[in-house]
Amino acid sequence: MSHKAGFVNIIGNPNVGKSTLMNAFVGERLSIITSKAQTTRHRILGIVNGDDFQVVLSDTPGIIKPAYELQANMMDFVKSAFEDADVLIYMVETGEKELKDEAFFKKIINAKIPVLLLLNKIDKSSQEQLEEQVALWKEKVPNAELYPISALENFNVKEVFDRILELLPESPPYYPKDALTDKPERFFVNETIREKILLHYDKEIPYAVEIETEQFIEDDDIIRISALIMVERETQKGIIIGHKGAALKKVGIEARTDLEKFFGKKIHLQMFVKVNKNWRSNSYQLRRFGYDQK
Repeated sequence: MSHKAGFVNIIGNPNVGKSTLMNAFVGERLSIITSKAQTTRHRILGIVNGDDFQVVLSDTPGIIKPAYELQANMMDFVKSAFEDADVLIYMVETGEKELKDEAFFKKIINAKIPVLLLLNKIDKSSQEQLEEQVALWKEKVPNAELYPISALENFNVKEVFDRILELLPESPPYYPKDALTDKPERFFVNETIREKILLHYDKEIPYAVEIETEQFIEDDDIIRISALIMVERETQKGIIIGHKGAALKKVGIEARTDLEKFFGKKIHLQMFVKVNKNWRSNSYQLRRFGYDQK
């Protein structure tokens, strides 16, 4: 029996539903999802295995014009998505009319590989709006196959996945057949804590935060985790902790609940807050946190 395998990379503007789509394909919550832009910072692989296929999905940061070094590194992850894709998914949402970076857009319309253009969040538009959007994007990206979808409502998601399987080349699997992602456990601890900070803090605070899991000790019935929350300024540290530690406690309770679901075990979670000045513009720090791949 022949076996298909390949890389399917998802790109698009911030907040169009890329992470929601990948999680729907994989059936697990690998990418964090919030209503804030730049939720995804890394390139995250989600692997879907069948008897005769392996789909390696890649969720990438939303395309932006970088304002500091961290954002430039995030855009490097997007650039790399063009280099190894067998199928490219370009995702837009209803009401959108352009990609925020013209150079990326040119790469999409000149791509030599199959491009699936997914028009997401159609549950929020009328039939008339949908028809207008379909016509607009067919004209803008003539090399793409267009699918109206709702990743959140799971509408047309299976049809897109079936088309991906048709487009994949014959190949042995790239990863073990029981693999779900290429990321280690500590990565998901970091992302879960960061998601709660994105949800509960405003303005610059969530974007100035990086998480580092310093300890991950797994026993038969419990995982003991110690994580460091890094901020750029002393004032941010005080905001993260909150009055008498209440804000940090709330983050910890919610993160622990999600991690217990994810790992299927009791979690003991300790969190500490530390100032790490200007880490977002520091090449050494960005390499340490896995952003700078150079």
